[in-house]
Amino acid sequence: MISRKLGLQLLAGAALVIIPGAWLLASDSATAEPELVATVERGDFAVTVTTSGELRAQKFVEISAPPDARLAEAYQMKILSIVPEGTTVKAGDVVAELDRSTLAAKIQEFTLALQKAEAVYEQAMLDSTLNRSKAREDMRSMELALEEKKLAKEQARYEAPTIKRQAEIDLERAERALAQAKLDYKTKTEQAQAKMREVGADLERQRGKLAAVVSVMDQFTIRAPSDGMVIYVKEWNGKKRTTGSQVSAWDPGVATLPDLSKMESITYVNEIDVRKVAVGQTGTITLDADPDKRLRGRVTSVANMGEQRPNTDAKVFEVQLEILGSDTTLRPGMTTGNAIETLRTPDALHVSLEAVSNENGIPIVYRQAGGRVVRQEVETGASNDDEVVILRGLDEGDRVLLVPPKESASLALERLPGSTAGSDSAGRTAVQGAAPDSTTEGSAGVPPADSTAATDSARPLPPLRAPPKGAAVAAPASAN
Repeated sequence: MISRKLGLQLLAGAALVIIPGAWLLASDSATAEPELVATVERGDFAVTVTTSGELRAQKFVEISAPPDARLAEAYQMKILSIVPEGTTVKAGDVVAELDRSTLAAKIQEFTLALQKAEAVYEQAMLDSTLNRSKAREDMRSMELALEEKKLAKEQARYEAPTIKRQAEIDLERAERALAQAKLDYKTKTEQAQAKMREVGADLERQRGKLAAVVSVMDQFTIRAPSDGMVIYVKEWNGKKRTTGSQVSAWDPGVATLPDLSKMESITYVNEIDVRKVAVGQTGTITLDADPDKRLRGRVTSVANMGEQRPNTDAKVFEVQLEILGSDTTLRPGMTTGNAIETLRTPDALHVSLEAVSNENGIPIVYRQAGGRVVRQEVETGASNDDEVVILRGLDEGDRVLLVPPKESASLALERLPGSTAGSDSAGRTAVQGAAPDSTTEGSAGVPPADSTAATDSARPLPPLRAPPKGAAVAAPASAN
């Protein structure tokens, strides 16, 4: 009797141990994480390039520093004051004042240079007058000497032949000297005129420089050329010019008066995506200031040359999007979000990009077929940031895994009829039924690293990711 009670107690104790253990095992099995699946859908498929940008007016009137600043040797000018950005001004209103201190020193320098040029001009004029007066006096003396030689020749007519000949020689010498003096006088006159032109040109140059400085200084009070709203000009580094900024003679812009009836978004596209963008493509433009507002835009310009923007390492290309229609609430400088539609395919099969992996040049998916999983080759088309077009290999409504199953190493690859993907030049398939490379999961079009089936099967699967939009969650499927 005692042994029977002891046996019942032992059985009861064993049941108490076995039942909780079985419950724990059942609980673990029930709470196992389900596999992530996505459904192949049919519909319009679009590829977009998304960037941020900034609004600006397509047409504007520039308010700039004096255009003749270089003539006054004013190459750098400091903005002393400027009206607040966004101020509405009328034509002729004062917009900005430039610092005149540099030009004040220039005026003094050019005034001294002008005085020196005037003194040189006066000296040249006096020298010319004196030299020509002396030359005229010399010629008058030579003319008198010539008259004397003529009288001497007449008197020597009855003298000895030698005296007569000497008188003739003296007369000839006097005639030649007078003729030479007249030529010299003409040359000296031309020489004096050339000298006067030289010093006169220098004098006019100094006068012009002084007049230019005075004129430029008067223009240092910058006025609005027309009615409009003042918008500051941006410098090369993206900062706006304001009080204290420097304006150069080669980049004289201070502010603009934009035409708000026609706006555009200026954005910069990286060198990888710019090949997709072309003039004429349309897109959607949103405003950070009003996220609910959506505007239609059209690409009007794509830069041919890339540039390095501040605080970035990649080369980018400027793209201009014209805003279709008008909106009185738009203001230059507003931050925009630009989604440029570079491709649209109607009635296309598409699936989540993470569902397609690449094995040695062969795009594959793991398709659920009843209670089993099929390792299927597919032919892909265009892709965007989230999805990829399926040209062959799947049908609408098919469900594919976003992460390869644990038994993927043992699944045979079902090839597409006539497919040559992954074949070498001799037509041999590089991988047939090999295990997928875990490094390529969820990234279609990226070649995997070399590995064997044993190595792949030993690798741990990557952590599950949150399902993308449109993905469904299903219980694990078991292979037959």
